[in-house]
Amino acid sequence: MNAPRLPLSGITVVSLEQAVAAPYATRQLADLGARVIKVERPGDGDFARRYDTTVHGQSSYFVWLNRSKESLTLDLKAPRGQEILHRLLDTADVFVQNLAPGAADRLGLGVEALGERWPRLIPCTISGYGTSGPWAGRKSYDLLVQCQTGLVSLTGTAEETARVGISVADIAAGIYAYSGILTALFTRATTGTAHPVEVSLFEALAEWMGQPAYYTEYGGAQPPRLGTQHPTLAPYGAYPAADGKEVLFSIQNEREWAVLCAEFLGRADLTDDPRFATSSARVAHREELNAVVAERCARSGADEILKDLESISIACAGVNDVAAFLDHPVLAGRDRWRDVAVPGGATARALLPPADLAGVPARMDPVPAVGEHTEAILTELGRTDEEIAALRADAVV
Repeated sequence: MNAPRLPLSGITVVSLEQAVAAPYATRQLADLGARVIKVERPGDGDFARRYDTTVHGQSSYFVWLNRSKESLTLDLKAPRGQEILHRLLDTADVFVQNLAPGAADRLGLGVEALGERWPRLIPCTISGYGTSGPWAGRKSYDLLVQCQTGLVSLTGTAEETARVGISVADIAAGIYAYSGILTALFTRATTGTAHPVEVSLFEALAEWMGQPAYYTEYGGAQPPRLGTQHPTLAPYGAYPAADGKEVLFSIQNEREWAVLCAEFLGRADLTDDPRFATSSARVAHREELNAVVAERCARSGADEILKDLESISIACAGVNDVAAFLDHPVLAGRDRWRDVAVPGGATARALLPPADLAGVPARMDPVPAVGEHTEAILTELGRTDEEIAALRADAVV
């Protein structure tokens, strides 16, 4: 029985990618069946390969971001390396790059040059602050963008700011690049026009800052840093239980507040207390409210609190560490884990893509070793064994 055709089968993506943002975008294209040819530096390859060595000697970042791709090493400063890249672009559908500012233009791979030579090619540029404007020439990394967008000023406690614990700016940019490329492919298929795609880390994360931006501009002050507490809803946050664990729960409306008072706090009188009768009032009297909630939570263990809250349909959760997340019953019960081969012959667990398409199997092919597919791709382009050997001898590949 033939396997179902994946949605992006027949689409070829060539990517000069490194770090997180671009590899995340192209991995999602690969998940849907696109052929992704990852062009890396001869020798070390993508520097994200060396971020750590925790997954059977491989980088946790690289294993996460690069399954189902082909790795081709090329020295793009060498004319023969550029020639090979151009041959790939002759038949490619999408070209993705997140090189340092100005690097693509210096290689003759700017958007205008690409459009003139390959009018059906969809170029996607991922930058730090955009390819125009006052900061176009600045390097950027995830934490710098977290700082520039004001995200760090919202994260942490009243005493100390904190970075978000994942590469949130890179991830946001990768998601928007992925959706932009899908839109451009659809537009090309329906109109014949190939529209370039541009995404910056700053503008991607700026979109995610929409709510605090509105709150600050029209409220006169930005939301306070409250740890796990919510700046505009209460009670909404983590509270310590009697066994030292924390339980987080959320009250979204007055009906839930009344149920919490009567069925969990044992204080039906608080429902109409002017200090707590509305969401705004509860936020204004957060300290008094938290004292009442904390006193109740201190009388029970975390599992008992969760059971009590679930029985009255109050949204709640334990505060997991990463190890607990890895063993989460939802991931196990919904069969979300698959084994993916990594360089060296080992396998690593990987989560299925979050968007399930009915009847379409997940593509979970191996993570490539640096340059693993170089010879096969060069052979496909018509290079002989002798020519490939000469390219290797001259460190072009």
